[in-house]
Amino acid sequence: MVDLKCEWEIEAALGEGPLWVAGENALYWVDIIKQNLHRLSLTDGARQTWSFDVAVTSMSPRVQGGFICTMRDGFAFLDLTTGEFEPVVMPEADLPGNRFNDGKVDGNGRYWAGTMDDNGKLESGSLYRLEKDLSVRKMDENYIIANGPTFSADGKIVYHNDSAKRNVYAFDLSADGSLNNKRVFVQLNEEEGHPDGMTVDSENCLWLSHFGGSRVTRYSAAGEVLQVIPMPVPNVTSCTFAGENLDTLFITTARLHMDEEELGKHPLAGSLFSCKLGVKGLPTPLFAG
Repeated sequence: MVDLKCEWEIEAALGEGPLWVAGENALYWVDIIKQNLHRLSLTDGARQTWSFDVAVTSMSPRVQGGFICTMRDGFAFLDLTTGEFEPVVMPEADLPGNRFNDGKVDGNGRYWAGTMDDNGKLESGSLYRLEKDLSVRKMDENYIIANGPTFSADGKIVYHNDSAKRNVYAFDLSADGSLNNKRVFVQLNEEEGHPDGMTVDSENCLWLSHFGGSRVTRYSAAGEVLQVIPMPVPNVTSCTFAGENLDTLFITTARLHMDEEELGKHPLAGSLFSCKLGVKGLPTPLFAG
């Protein structure tokens, strides 16, 4: 049995995007709907929360210091000292029905982030790649809810979800950043819920969060189920390895789409969890721009 710990009991509407920042020995994560950013120090357990006028949907540390993030319409630099945003590029400013969702930086310092239809119905979402020179390229399209980009240990595969379609896709990633050979890596059934945020461990296995599926699953590179972590809440949104030894998996959750009866049955919905699994994660890449 996995020793699951509730690290931060909180009523996050849509906890997402856990980010390990090694230089601070701290974990950051967002609540997209409440427009909050949370920070948990793993040194002394100190907690801090920022509230913004706009939603941060994902974020990454930069090589030169500070952070870059995704907002509703695109990418921006974020200064946590002042709480101010500096827009970088807004590729979907002309699509008011869309918003950016999950994002992550690859081993070459490029920021990958997907968009979604805010109502979760139209195939209006896309996958974008932000370069070091701050130019942006659309890499794939026709997503309803783009989610969870992550990368194989050798950087040669991109995993990306369409949560609404219950599909986890895999792409071959070339050194120049181009994608080829899109295929379905895993398709979830109704009982398993919807694929959400993901991470890859040092053994090149994929850890997948199940929104509406009350679990996190570890898959081999061949798509075989290796381990299932049952969760005490239904909506499991994302996960990442953190800590000085990168041996603790942190898991975000959400209260979204839960009625009062369901919330009564799952009082920890929205909280941040952790567990040690006998496997280590990979270091957090920094955005090169």
